[in-house]
Amino acid sequence: MTDKLIIFDTTLRDGEQSPGASMTKDEKVRIARQLERLRVDVIEAGFAASSDGDFAAINAIAQVIKDSTVCSLARANEKDIGRAADALKGANSKRIHTFIATSPLHMEKKLRMTPDQVFEQAKAAVRFARNHTNDIEFSPEDGYRSEVDFLCRVLEAVIKEGATTINVPDTVGYAVPELYGNFIKTLRERIPNSDKAIWSVHCHNDLGMGVANSLAGVKIGGARQIECTINGLGERAGNTSLEEVVMAIKTRKDYFDLSVGIDTTQIVPASKMVSQITGFVVQPNKAVVGANAFAHASGIHQDGVLKARDTYEIMRAEDVGWAANKIVLGKLSGRNAFKQRLQELGIELESEAEMNDAFSRFKTLADQKAEIFDEDITAIVGNNAEEASDHYRFISMSQRSETGERPFAKVIFKSGGEEFTSEAEGNGPVDATLNAIESKVKSGAEQLLYSVNAITTGTESQGEVTVRLAKGGRIVNGVGTDPDIVAASAKAYLAALNKLYDPAQQKLNAQMAV
Repeated sequence: MTDKLIIFDTTLRDGEQSPGASMTKDEKVRIARQLERLRVDVIEAGFAASSDGDFAAINAIAQVIKDSTVCSLARANEKDIGRAADALKGANSKRIHTFIATSPLHMEKKLRMTPDQVFEQAKAAVRFARNHTNDIEFSPEDGYRSEVDFLCRVLEAVIKEGATTINVPDTVGYAVPELYGNFIKTLRERIPNSDKAIWSVHCHNDLGMGVANSLAGVKIGGARQIECTINGLGERAGNTSLEEVVMAIKTRKDYFDLSVGIDTTQIVPASKMVSQITGFVVQPNKAVVGANAFAHASGIHQDGVLKARDTYEIMRAEDVGWAANKIVLGKLSGRNAFKQRLQELGIELESEAEMNDAFSRFKTLADQKAEIFDEDITAIVGNNAEEASDHYRFISMSQRSETGERPFAKVIFKSGGEEFTSEAEGNGPVDATLNAIESKVKSGAEQLLYSVNAITTGTESQGEVTVRLAKGGRIVNGVGTDPDIVAASAKAYLAALNKLYDPAQQKLNAQMAV
């Protein structure tokens, strides 16, 4: 009988640790709903003790997700675990994921604890978590660089205390596939009660081997859970990519002999949603979800695909959710048609007021471009979902750019309910526009990144702009969309300023990448 591989998605927790990838509560709920449509087994919704914002997001996700298990991370102490348990109240199925570092380097330099102290704290944490749920995951942070004898001692003890999943992370992306797979195998063979828990792998991509290491942990080591993120999102070089491990397991079932419960047709929609919300653009040559993943430029390849698709395609584009851009709506489309398309896209609006606002924005966009694509609709809803409560709100702008003359921009925006008009010059129309906003706001933030991406094809496409700002040790991304990329730039800059302004976004970092 084919074994089931559990897919544990940590986009909303470990993925969010990527600098600038912080998300609002409503954005997290939207992604969680999409992960449920994707049929992810476990959704790690956040780190409840890190901030009030993370706590609220986990709690909101716990209320709406019915089919997937909702999980919160917690350090190995009663305060964190209690906070996680409170955030998960109301969940149909819940898990507490607790961790403590076990490598000599981390214990000495970070925790300043002896191995015996770590051993006792790990046991106590799992024992306390059992008071709140029977689904407990334990992770020895920097597990792959831990001493095998000590790690075996800790893991045997936490399984005895009631841990039901044991996750062995390659926290710093140091592993090599064969070695990592055999490391998991050794642990399972040496620990007497290893059969009492499901074994899990969590690999980072610092050497570009996150997916390979995870699959080796499954094939060689016997792990039956993979921890991963949409688009491989995560700090540094990112995490193991969900879409890649899922399609590897499905495409090479002959080798892995495992099943996954994922609805693969929801992979591309999930990828696009996470990219749009976080502002992290997917590279064109990214496996499975990149724009070029199923494109054939070589004449020999094109000839072969036309004769028989399987000459060069090992997967079908439609199996992972790719389809030709589908023109669904235009300026003559009515409210019911728009509402129906939202349902088909899996977009749920909470109130009639939000529906009215989204439809109004749709009609405005339809007056600007003749053909409205699914991606346009997703952007309309995504970028404006929380605008009503934003501190900074874009109203309008004008700009002048002429060869040989210094560009000039005037921007009108609201700040705290008060309307402001500001003007400035710059090296180009975008620079002038952002200078105009900053001259009034005086945020003092450093701009780390500015990027433009076309949402669909053609010169009528909406531009999607990402602006990354840093201030006081915090890094945030703002995303704005508009057919006019200068207006999109203003919206993105204000969106980033809103995240810097929002106290709920200030969170405690777990100081780890379990």
